[in-house]
Amino acid sequence: MRFLASLVLASLLLAGVALAGDGPKTYGKGVAAADTVRVSALMANPDKWVGKTIRVQGKAVGVCEHRGCWINLASDVEGQTVRVKVTDGEIVFPPEILGDMVVAEGVWTANKLDMETTKKVCEAEAKKKGEKFDANAVTSCMTLYQISGTGAVATKN
Repeated sequence: MRFLASLVLASLLLAGVALAGDGPKTYGKGVAAADTVRVSALMANPDKWVGKTIRVQGKAVGVCEHRGCWINLASDVEGQTVRVKVTDGEIVFPPEILGDMVVAEGVWTANKLDMETTKKVCEAEAKKKGEKFDANAVTSCMTLYQISGTGAVATKN
């Protein structure tokens, strides 16, 4: 009888440990901003937010496979995403974060590309989609927007 009671107690303790691991996971400094900016609001007027510390929320739909140095979060508008880029090694997003609901915080930045880099980005995107690339069709430089992340909190979906 004692053995059975010990076995039940051990099972309950192990279940408690497993459940404790399913709670929110904090990366970096976590999040402190009170208000969440909708990703669609960022995309509608990206220059308005440049240089500001913002907080966004979305489902993790992409993660850096090499170093875990970025995640892409889905927008509230289908097809839109926002990238949260962190300093390599300071914060590492694991592949398991895919599908989790993430609240992330950082500074909204604009990275203005020169023509050569713009063409390389467009070529890589075309290759990824299996489309033909015409360098002459690229006539203006791109600006890539992202959050320079300082922290995030992920919750299993």
